[in-house]
Amino acid sequence: MADTYLETLYPTWGQQFVMDEVLFEVDTGHQHLIIFKNGQWGTVMALDGVIQTTEKDEFIYHEMMTHVPMLAHGNAKKVLIIGGGDGGILREVLKHEGVESVTQVEIDQQVIDMCVQYLPNHSAGAYDNPKANIVIADGVDFVNECTEKFDVIISDSTDPMGPGEVLFTSRFYQGIKNCLNEGGVFVAQNGVSFMQTDEVTTTFKRLSPLFEEASFYSGAVPTYVGGIMTFAWATDDLSLKLQSVDVIRGRFEASGIQTRFYTPELHVGSFALPQYVQDAMA
Repeated sequence: MADTYLETLYPTWGQQFVMDEVLFEVDTGHQHLIIFKNGQWGTVMALDGVIQTTEKDEFIYHEMMTHVPMLAHGNAKKVLIIGGGDGGILREVLKHEGVESVTQVEIDQQVIDMCVQYLPNHSAGAYDNPKANIVIADGVDFVNECTEKFDVIISDSTDPMGPGEVLFTSRFYQGIKNCLNEGGVFVAQNGVSFMQTDEVTTTFKRLSPLFEEASFYSGAVPTYVGGIMTFAWATDDLSLKLQSVDVIRGRFEASGIQTRFYTPELHVGSFALPQYVQDAMA
C-alpha cells in the first residue's frame, strides 16, 4: 500500500494525500521540504507539514495573488515578490508586458532549485527572464534596508509559523510601507479565513495604522481546505479596489493575458467579504 501524507496545519483536523511516489525530501536547514506525486493533484509540495502548492490547482492562487493587484494598479513598472520560491507568482507577474523589473526575495535557494526541477510548470522559465532579479535573503531585512520603491508588492509566504512567521509582523509591514511607491498596493497570503480567523484580525490591526486602507479579498483554492482563502490588501489609494468591472475588463483585455481562473468579474467580486470576516476586522 502507498504511503500517505497527513497535513498537520491544524491540531484536530486535516487532509491526507496518497503518496504514489516521493520525488524529493530534505531538511533544508530552514524547513522540512517534501515533494511527492499524487493521482488527483499531480506533483505536491509541502513544507513543515503544510501543503504549499500542487500542480493541478496552483493557477487559482497565483492568478488571484497577481492579477488582482496588478490590474487594480493598472500601470505597475516595478514589482517586488517576497517568498514565492515555486515561481508561480513570478510567472504571472511577467505576463504583464508593462512590467520593467521584478525583484524576488526568497530565503531558501533550495526551494527554488527543487521547484524548478520538480514543478517546472510553476515557474515556466520565469527564472531565466532578464526582467527577474532573484535575491536570496530574509524578506523582513530586505524591505527594511531597501532603498528602492515598488508599485506592487506581493508577499507569497508560508503560514505564520517557522520561517514564514516574521512575514506577518509589524516590522515587516513597516518595511513594506517604506518601499511602496505612492499609489502602490501590497497584497499577501493570509490563510483560510474560517480556520485562521485570528490571522485576519491580527493582520488588519497591524496594517491599519500604516495604510489609508487595510482590507482583504478572497479566493477559493481547493487544496487550502476549510473555505475561502483571504489575501491581505493594503494601499493609500482608496480608489484601487473600487474600480468598475468595465475598467478592469478593459485593462485585462488590453494585456492579452490568458487565465484559467481569474476574470474581471471575479476580481471585483473578490472584495465582497463574508460577514464573519468583516466582524474579524471590527
